[in-house]
Amino acid sequence: MNVYDFDNTIYKGESVLHFFFYYVKKTPYLLKYIPRVFYALIKYKAGKITVEQALENYAPMVEEYFRSIPDIRADAVDFWDKHIHNIKPFYEDIRKDDDVIVTGSPEITIQEVCNRLGIKHCVGSIIDEESGKIKRLCIRSRKVPAFLEAFPDAEIENFYTDSPKNDAPLIELSKHAYHVKGNKIIKIK
Repeated sequence: MNVYDFDNTIYKGESVLHFFFYYVKKTPYLLKYIPRVFYALIKYKAGKITVEQALENYAPMVEEYFRSIPDIRADAVDFWDKHIHNIKPFYEDIRKDDDVIVTGSPEITIQEVCNRLGIKHCVGSIIDEESGKIKRLCIRSRKVPAFLEAFPDAEIENFYTDSPKNDAPLIELSKHAYHVKGNKIIKIK
């Protein structure tokens, strides 16, 4: 089984950030959150914010906005119509039928692109559509229990990530691991 992180691994960029800007166009009042979003993203990428701090600081804002979205599934279809070109070309060359995406992005938004790519399994963050509550934040070390819950007996043959530091726990579970930098794939384990 091949397992992939999504953002900056097989997707060029941060899909959550791209979704944010997609919604900024629909609801311009979100512009006021841009400094907080970038600050949080920088802290996350640098490993300077814990999962608990991220939830404490940003979950209420995300939940409030999520409740205001009339049809997230329709928005996901529209978003991926416009962003599918950001899937990196190498993915088609190494794709397998049992591929799994393990991502911090919400499953509800990533499932649409997985369907388009023929990826049957996605493990991501889970947000309740009605309440907007974050039920599972699937980042860093939290990716392992989420993956094992879905695939308790699976063996990860190959794992691909843009961030060996943040995904170290999944690298440990993997037989082989690869660091994706742009379109270059470097074996690290």
